[in-house]
Amino acid sequence: MNKTAVVILNWNGCEMLRSFLPSVVAHSEAMGGVEVYVADNGSTDGSIFMLRGEFPTVHLIILDGNNGFADGYNLALKEIEAEYVVLLNSDVEVTPQWLCPLVEYMDAHPEVAGCQPKIRSWRKKDLFEYAGAAGGFIDRYGYPFCRGRILSVVEKDHGQYDNVISVFWATGAALFIRLKDYNDVGGLDGRFFAHMEEIDLCWRLRARGRQIVCIPQSLVYHVGGATLKKENPRKTFLNFRNNLVMLYKNLPQDDLTRVMCVRAWLDYVASFSFLLKGQLPNAKAVFQARREFKKMKPLFLAEREINMRKTILNPIPERINSSILALFYLRGRKFFSNII
Repeated sequence: MNKTAVVILNWNGCEMLRSFLPSVVAHSEAMGGVEVYVADNGSTDGSIFMLRGEFPTVHLIILDGNNGFADGYNLALKEIEAEYVVLLNSDVEVTPQWLCPLVEYMDAHPEVAGCQPKIRSWRKKDLFEYAGAAGGFIDRYGYPFCRGRILSVVEKDHGQYDNVISVFWATGAALFIRLKDYNDVGGLDGRFFAHMEEIDLCWRLRARGRQIVCIPQSLVYHVGGATLKKENPRKTFLNFRNNLVMLYKNLPQDDLTRVMCVRAWLDYVASFSFLLKGQLPNAKAVFQARREFKKMKPLFLAEREINMRKTILNPIPERINSSILALFYLRGRKFFSNII
């Protein structure tokens, strides 16, 4: 059994793999005890043919159809034996020795279930990357933000967040996790399909007393938005629906009613904001997400009961007891250092 498996989930990303897989192979396999896998989610663009011809050392896991991000990884990890696995996006460029700080820290800290490297933008390499930056946090009402990115404001990286820190969530773009911890909490929730599933996974781990950290001594570059662009109505729908599901699954009972009530109003404001910008499909997507959540809600009752029963850490320190929207728009706090 190898110590670490780097697993890239692919769906019709042939050219993306051609661009970014070479750095992953070169800077991972050289470390020793590491194997690189590509799990193909039913691609039709020749990805499998290309991988067999151009990357003979990469292990292929061929899945039947597009299972989405969550179940795609769940199915792929069933085929892997390793102490650690890295869920790595296909549009990530890694740097030399990127795995060493992650493995060394996890070896020395058994209380830590998962971690992430520091993530900068591939397009503007002095900036943090939107979906991960230097570690994820969450506000009282379920809005995620990052050390290095608050809402739409992304900071330049000049070493201000180079300390290892406990975080609420690690990004699914480069999630390094113990396979045992992943399996113990049931993996990613396949019903999410895509978006928010890694935050839900980390929430379950944190509530059960396991730690998640960011280790900035490891650096990668992420393109981001390669599957669905930021203002894509499908992405808007998934983000809003899955965020509501995540809150319902994981919020303590004494917080649930108030938070969900406030979130309803905030969602209506978000829909109205889309409308003012002339983005009618996105405005509709918010309402569609809320309707879909109401239909799906009974399906998550059993998981909610399990999560509440197994919760030992409440409150979770990395969930701030205020609104990031209020801090950002009303109090002008647009940098992580102004908030925590």
